[in-house]
Amino acid sequence: MQTPDRFAVIADIHGNRWALEAVLEDIARQHVSTILNLGDDLFGPLDQAGTSEILSRLHLPSVAGNQDEHSPMPLRLELPGMMLFHGTPAANDVYLLETVHSRGVSPATPGEIEARPGPGLLPPLLLCGHTHIPRVVTALNGTLIVNPGSVGLPAYSDETPFPHVMETGSPHARYAILERHDAGWHVCQQQIPYAHEDAAGFALRNGREDWAFCLRNGVVR
Repeated sequence: MQTPDRFAVIADIHGNRWALEAVLEDIARQHVSTILNLGDDLFGPLDQAGTSEILSRLHLPSVAGNQDEHSPMPLRLELPGMMLFHGTPAANDVYLLETVHSRGVSPATPGEIEARPGPGLLPPLLLCGHTHIPRVVTALNGTLIVNPGSVGLPAYSDETPFPHVMETGSPHARYAILERHDAGWHVCQQQIPYAHEDAAGFALRNGREDWAFCLRNGVVR
């Protein structure tokens, strides 16, 4: 596959068919024909079957998230001038742009970001997910790093390596559109409203009030 000059990036759908459908409709309205997927497609109490059916029709270039361990997807995918992965190029369960410590979560330092990809030369563009937080960062070596945020889960809590929460503050579905210009990549982070009450209701029926609260509010209770 050649590197397209304009494409969409999605990540962390987590079985949220309602959010995925809204994002795909918005991508079509933007006349974007190429979509890259950064993993964590199905994990969670939402519509895994419906999400899988949609993705199986699309045949997107994809990498495996930390919750996609039994999938045939690769851990990373290299295209001319860019690399796709879920967490870091070396591990799909490690945050690249955030650091978790005993006091919570903070943006990773430039040194931490430089160290986490591991040895070897990096392409000019890195695409990552995992944190569910949309961010655009230029590393000290000039590499552009883009996290498109999460399509399907705007907030969550985790216990490792320390208890922490990741929150976007609203129920929107998120993705990014990248377009190549002479001066570099133009990144547009998209926030899409969708029928999040339907998704929250589905989570409640599956006994996950915690997911329902996050889907409705974009924060952890």
